[in-house]
Amino acid sequence: MKILVCIKQVPQKDAPLKLNESGTWIREDVSYEVNEPDAYALKEALRQKEKHGGEVVAITAGPARAQHVEDPGFVGLDAFNTARAFAAAIKDEKFDLIFTGLQSDDYGFAQTGVILAELLGWPHATIIMQIEKSDGGIKVKRELEAGYFQFVEVPLPAVLTIQSGINKLRYATLIGIKQAKNKPLRKVTLAEVQAAMSANLQKIERMYIPHKTKKTEYLEGSASEIAKKLVDKLRNEIRVL
Repeated sequence: MKILVCIKQVPQKDAPLKLNESGTWIREDVSYEVNEPDAYALKEALRQKEKHGGEVVAITAGPARAQHVEDPGFVGLDAFNTARAFAAAIKDEKFDLIFTGLQSDDYGFAQTGVILAELLGWPHATIIMQIEKSDGGIKVKRELEAGYFQFVEVPLPAVLTIQSGINKLRYATLIGIKQAKNKPLRKVTLAEVQAAMSANLQKIERMYIPHKTKKTEYLEGSASEIAKKLVDKLRNEIRVL
C-alpha cells in the first residue's frame, strides 16, 4: 500500500504566547514540533507498511521550516484551503490511503482530513482506533461517544483521521534520522497550487491575552432559594447548563 500522511508543524505545548502592539502573534520566539495526533497517524502508517509492505509519504504545509508545501503564505490558511493545497500537490500521485491526525493541537478544527476526502471524492472515516486490511479494502474501528465503538468496512482509496492512542509512539533512532536526511524531498511552492485555492473562509478577528480578574459573589437566602439562584446563574449567565 502507498500511504500519505498529512502532518502539521505546531508550537510546542509550553510555547509562550507573545503579541505585538497590533495583536499579532510573535512567532519568531516560538519552538515548533510535530502535531501529536499526526505523529500517531505517521506511526500507524509505518505499522501498516511493516505488515503489508508499500511506501509511506509525508506532506506538510508551512514556511521554509516545514520543508514540503513551502511558503509563508501557507501560515494561517483555513482547513478548506489547506486541503485544497494538499489535493493540488498530490494530483499526480496514486495513494491507497491518506492519514491525518484527528485534529491539530493549535486550532483543533478536525476538518482538514474530511475536506480532503470530499475534494478527492474518496470515502473517509474518522476517529480511527484500529485498521485491518480486508479483501475488499480495510476494516476500521471508530471511537464513538460514551465508550462505544463502530466497525466499518471502507473501500480503497480512502482517507482516515487517526485518534491519538491508536498505537505507542516511538522515538526516531540516530540511524533513522540520518537515513531520513537522504530521502527524496519535493518542495511545492504556493504558485504551483494557487489556482486550486481561494480566499480564506475564516479569519482571526482578534487575539489577546485574557486579563486575570476575581469576583466573589455571595448568594443569600434559604438553602432552596440559594439552589434556585445558583441554577439560574449557571444556566443564564455562565451558560453551562
